[in-house]
Amino acid sequence: MTFKLDNFKKEIKENFGENIMEDALELLKGRRSIRKYKSTPVEPDKLEKCLEAAQWAPSASNKQPWEFMIVTKEEYRKKLADLHPYGKFVAESPVVFIPLTNPTIHAKYHQSDTALATLQFMIEAHSLNLGTCFAGVIGTDFEPKIKKLLNIPEHLHVLAIVAVGYPNHSRKSSRKPLESLVHRETF
Repeated sequence: MTFKLDNFKKEIKENFGENIMEDALELLKGRRSIRKYKSTPVEPDKLEKCLEAAQWAPSASNKQPWEFMIVTKEEYRKKLADLHPYGKFVAESPVVFIPLTNPTIHAKYHQSDTALATLQFMIEAHSLNLGTCFAGVIGTDFEPKIKKLLNIPEHLHVLAIVAVGYPNHSRKSSRKPLESLVHRETF
């Protein structure tokens, strides 16, 4: 087993470089919520890579309780912005990614699994120099209105609306100190 693991590590370093894990952490630290977008369209191949990243997210029992919608028509983006009290920015993003949860596939973990898929979509978008911003929807009083607007089947839930596009601004961010967040062994 050690021999196979050593070969795997060697292959990773040869194909991706010595610092792949450090590069991944830097990618994660660099992602920001972007609320202003250029009008530049998002290339279809980049959007497909983001969708593929979402498709490969982990899920409980590998049930994959999600479906995804892509909205690009301006009339729908504007209506979504009008319906969501904190999602005005989706009107100017050229793409809106809408992750849908399916509780009939996994009643207990459909929300958390779809959230993982959404994050993978957003991280891949960042790796492709695209900005994103997540605006939660599930369980709100405007979720039924969004479902009606987009003709989403009754059994599915709208986890969020996620703006996607080329950033028209940059943002800085900070985090609480790690030692104030981490508890080891017991609280």
